[in-house]
Amino acid sequence: MPVMAGEKLRVRVGERTLAVTNLQKVLYPEIGWSKADVIDYYATIGPTMLPYLRGRPITFKRYPDGVEGESFFEKNTARNAPEWLHHAVLPATRSTKERTELDYAILDDLPSLVWAANLAALELHVPQWRVGAKKQALAPDLMVFDLDPGPPATIVECTRVALLVRDVLAEDELMAFAKTSGSKGMQLYVGVKVRDPERTSAYAKSLAERLAAEHPDLIVSQMAKNLRPDKVFIDWSQNNPAKTTVAPYSLRARPEPTVSTPISWDEVEGCQSAGDLRFLASDVLARVEKRGDLFNGLLTEKSALP
Repeated sequence: MPVMAGEKLRVRVGERTLAVTNLQKVLYPEIGWSKADVIDYYATIGPTMLPYLRGRPITFKRYPDGVEGESFFEKNTARNAPEWLHHAVLPATRSTKERTELDYAILDDLPSLVWAANLAALELHVPQWRVGAKKQALAPDLMVFDLDPGPPATIVECTRVALLVRDVLAEDELMAFAKTSGSKGMQLYVGVKVRDPERTSAYAKSLAERLAAEHPDLIVSQMAKNLRPDKVFIDWSQNNPAKTTVAPYSLRARPEPTVSTPISWDEVEGCQSAGDLRFLASDVLARVEKRGDLFNGLLTEKSALP
């Protein structure tokens, strides 16, 4: 039976019954992708995606009127959430001046992820740390390098930089995992063991500055946008505990439903054009079915920083 626009439907997800609404509302007009398609994607990718969300406070980027409408970031989400949703009240960052603390949603299971998808939270952003048993921020367990190309550079140039970053990390016996951003660039991740929450930022900054000095025609480590044209900015600042990065397997709010997609190093080395590393939701589901989770090992193979 067709679901009419505006109709509320109750669905069973695991042990929870959820109300989903406006399933026919088109969120990606270029290809006619609806909220039902968004929910279906997250419900299907959920078992693969959830390990990278579990225990991490979520920042939603919501698009209630689709990718061509207005959007907003939402951190203080759990105040209107179902009572069974895991959440954590944490100090607000300096950028949230009107609040001293925020009640973050934590998407630990499939019902929680489907609940978020029903909010038209197309993009899910997470920090590089988890929340502990006492609802406190733990030290980072991930380090990230966000590779941002300055036009006319593209992800092709990012792959060149990614290989350089990978090789420097290998000198310190650190293993890097690569993914696309789902937008213009890509990110590299390393599983780490640290006690100081600022240690990953310091290490990442030092590496970025080293490579920028060695490859000044390709890499920039400073944030000033006037330095970026035709170069790749290694954004080491994403390791600041107050910052977040788009989660693995998250949709992006592009004209089409692109995804931040884990990729192999063979794919990085073989990239010849931006289209080589552009993946839609349907591509990602097929990739996972065929190849499994290419980020497998990131959360278990952790190394101390030198």
